Amino acid sequence: MTFDIEEELKKLPSKPGVYLMHDERDAIIYVGKAVSLKNRVRQYFQSSRNKGVKIEQMVTHIARFEYIITDSELEALVLECNLIKEHRPKYNTMLMDDKAYPFIKVTAQEDYPRVMLARQMRKDRAKYFGPYTSAGAVKDTIDLIHKLYGIRTCNKALPKMQGKERPCLNYHIHQCPAPCQGYITKEEYAEAVKKALSFLGGNYSPILKELEEKMQAASENLQFEKAIEYRELLNSVGKIAQKQKITSSHMEDKDVVAMASDQEDAVVQIFFIREGRLIGRDHFCLHIAGEDDQEAVLTAFLKQFYAGTPYIPRELIIQYEIREKELIEEWLSSRRGQRVHIHVPRKGEKEKLVELALKNAQIVLTQDKERIRREEGRTIGAMKEIAKLLGLPGIHRVEAYDISNISGFQTVGSMVVYEKGRPKRSDYRKFRIRGVQGADDYASMEEMLTRRLSHYENYPDLIMMDGGRGQVNIALKVMEAVGVHVPVCGMVKDDRHRTRGIYYNNMELPIDRDSEGFRLVTRIQDEAHRFAIEYHRSLRSREQVHSVLDDIPGIGPARRKALMKGFQTLEEIRSADIEALSAVPGMNARAARQVFEFFHIDKQ
Repeated sequence: MTFDIEEELKKLPSKPGVYLMHDERDAIIYVGKAVSLKNRVRQYFQSSRNKGVKIEQMVTHIARFEYIITDSELEALVLECNLIKEHRPKYNTMLMDDKAYPFIKVTAQEDYPRVMLARQMRKDRAKYFGPYTSAGAVKDTIDLIHKLYGIRTCNKALPKMQGKERPCLNYHIHQCPAPCQGYITKEEYAEAVKKALSFLGGNYSPILKELEEKMQAASENLQFEKAIEYRELLNSVGKIAQKQKITSSHMEDKDVVAMASDQEDAVVQIFFIREGRLIGRDHFCLHIAGEDDQEAVLTAFLKQFYAGTPYIPRELIIQYEIREKELIEEWLSSRRGQRVHIHVPRKGEKEKLVELALKNAQIVLTQDKERIRREEGRTIGAMKEIAKLLGLPGIHRVEAYDISNISGFQTVGSMVVYEKGRPKRSDYRKFRIRGVQGADDYASMEEMLTRRLSHYENYPDLIMMDGGRGQVNIALKVMEAVGVHVPVCGMVKDDRHRTRGIYYNNMELPIDRDSEGFRLVTRIQDEAHRFAIEYHRSLRSREQVHSVLDDIPGIGPARRKALMKGFQTLEEIRSADIEALSAVPGMNARAARQVFEFFHIDKQ
């Protein structure tokens, strides 16, 4: 049915909610929230309003809109954040990075607590420290804590499992006191955990003093290896202590947020301060949508970033006043479970922190601008060059296809996907050709395209075939049969099997070999070929393994499958000893000996 915008505008309710704008391909191009859907959505289609170039351009692409009613503006804000994160609409100011930060988790709810890395903060009565910006630094810190305080690394249910298994290697190398055996009392272990918690809280003085004394004592007793060990631990603690810079005399959790921007791009710098200490910083790049001012860009960042991060600090210190301050405070408070405050400092220590974050953001924006432009030239710019060459209005998604076989054996097909000039590997597809006998690339390509175009939508803006006229005509034939119409071009190679040009609309188009568009075509063609070859190679390997295993007496289908799962290649099975073969699930000593003797009988 045709969507009548004027009629649908009359039906809009005067209630809070979220609206989604769709283009002619039904893609979501903008998501917004409103206190009154009726008033807000109608504004886009009123010619008398000064909407700006971005909105004017967006409105020309709106084929239909939909909306979701909520009970409050706060609910609308939460839903807006989720939908923007999910759909990444073209006309919303978008956060380019989607990062998750690790925590250090102490399972304080257990009788014998452990210290580990955690990716999410849960309500499980454990103690969490962080988030930190470096997973490597977190792992180093956890390793150091295990060495310093003898905290267990196993996941045994203690004290229930005490004495039921032998102590692990860590006990024998003196890095764990073996609570699993009851060699340390619960009270003694709790004291070690207490010291570890103090260390994680930033109290390094006791352990530094203790290690210094132990190092001196070992040196005086001529235990030089021990002294070196203590010295290395002392250096490790010193490095951790240096990273934890004091930033405030108040033991507070807060994020400091500042932004530098130009007409097209922005960089937001965040300082993460936990319990009064700067534990790390990070920056995020954003593409600015049209005429969005600095306040709008900062607001968009806060919504997108804090919708995805698992930890909300008690205070946000930001650079500008934002119009939705009270609403975002309410939203963040509901996520944290405690009151969250947003402040714009005018003087003092907090203002200096904002200035420092701003300087860092300006440096990143200046230094990365050229790198970002070069990267965009290789990706989005290259897509634009290809679109211009083919006379297409624009290209966002490209699918490329290739066929691989050896004399018709195990023919396979590959589909690789590029979006905005970058490979989208999650959308790659492999096809095992079943309806074609022998080496018939055209028939194989026809089967692959028919299966792809018939079974799921999300069609690309351009299909690229590995070949010229023949391959393109096969694609056109399949599309006509299934009722799909997508531009198709061929990636033509020269006599040396190198990319030469593009075949489109019954002619080969010249393309500048030094252009980014040509380089992108070459990368896409090579990637489609690589993906097909790798799939074909894996099938050949599995087929070879399977065929040889068929000849081993007493090894049936179940054990063949187990061996193929336990070893990657036939050579691994051939070189394995009886013990390794016996360790494969489903194998026993007798079957393992049969496999071993099959490969080694001539050598005995």
